[in-house]
Amino acid sequence: MIDIQLLRNQPDMIKELCRKRGYDVDIDKLLKLDKQFRDVTAEADKLRNESKKITGVENREKAIELRNEIKRLDDIARDVKIQRDDLLGMLPNLLSSDVPEGKDDTENVEISKWGEPPKFGFKPKSHEVIGAKLGILDLERGAKVAGSGFYFWKGDGAKMVNAIFDLALKLLAEQGFNQMITPVVAKERTLFGTGYLPFSKDEIYKIENQDFSLIGTSEQSLVAFHTDEILPIDDLPLLYTAYTPCFRSEAGAYGKASRGAFRVHQFHKVEQIVFCKPEDSEHWHNECTKNEEAIMQLLEIPYRVVIVCIGDMGAPGYKKYDIEGWFAGFDAYRETHSNTNLLDYQTRRLNIRCKDKGKTFNPHTISATMITDRAALAILENNQLEDGSVVIPKAIRPYMGGKEIIK
Repeated sequence: MIDIQLLRNQPDMIKELCRKRGYDVDIDKLLKLDKQFRDVTAEADKLRNESKKITGVENREKAIELRNEIKRLDDIARDVKIQRDDLLGMLPNLLSSDVPEGKDDTENVEISKWGEPPKFGFKPKSHEVIGAKLGILDLERGAKVAGSGFYFWKGDGAKMVNAIFDLALKLLAEQGFNQMITPVVAKERTLFGTGYLPFSKDEIYKIENQDFSLIGTSEQSLVAFHTDEILPIDDLPLLYTAYTPCFRSEAGAYGKASRGAFRVHQFHKVEQIVFCKPEDSEHWHNECTKNEEAIMQLLEIPYRVVIVCIGDMGAPGYKKYDIEGWFAGFDAYRETHSNTNLLDYQTRRLNIRCKDKGKTFNPHTISATMITDRAALAILENNQLEDGSVVIPKAIRPYMGGKEIIK
């Protein structure tokens, strides 16, 4: 949520922001509701002060009259505030000046690249073919048990995936991240506060007749951990990580390259979350990118870093980098990581504050992927041998009992 004072002072800038980002919010109505709320609240406060001066039995009727009028005004203010805040909650975040124009991920801008895509003396197979042949990835039984978009990792496949996540958690521990195990369900307020509602409603698995939904990322549970709290300034930055299952409906994904286990309803992820001072958020945004690059290099997955364009960035994002790993079976770079600077958008919505020298402010948050099981898919495709075996990256062999090849 953006600062309402910014809306009051620069309404034309907010209108242009909404136009640029493609969000149709009635700013004039929002300003009218805000003024009405402030006017009614001021009138109620004036009457409250007046009522405090009334004394004596002879003024009892006047006191009752004032009390009823104050209640009427408070009821109006409450209803108007709900309407105002609903509209305010639909505003997207501000945009960094270096976010490129563009309508979708095809217009993201490459800023760096690492590694060379592998060359084969044979036609490389896709991860689902390799996984099925080795008996380590089972899409068919996943669909039988839970439906399309679910799958089983088995045997050495499961060991490899767990090894990747163990490596990710180890690297983040070395960088000072505090590991957590979080709930995998979240209340509506949590999803609103982190910016997933109302913008990504169709992506969320709602639990029927409950104020719960399955999380789409541990960002939701980790950021909301401090809801309604005042964080000591000396505690910043707070660095959190969690390894969780993630659930997404993938609504609207029709037409995207989604074969095999690349775009699914359940996957696993290690996340990076940072709470920091506003002046430090760019630094931590870059640090999270460094962590993402470090693990991709250890896993020997060629990749490129892109800055995400306006049309490919969600409403809560201020600036976002994606890492796209090379997938030999796709013969293309495909997204493996996202890393977003959200400024104080989430902490305003969740009422998370800091105090410093008598002043209160909302800390900034960074939300960044450390790794998902897409990395395992890239390894299957990039490290395949002609006989169908897969070479295990050196960095995770110690987690797999020293094993070098999955045969």
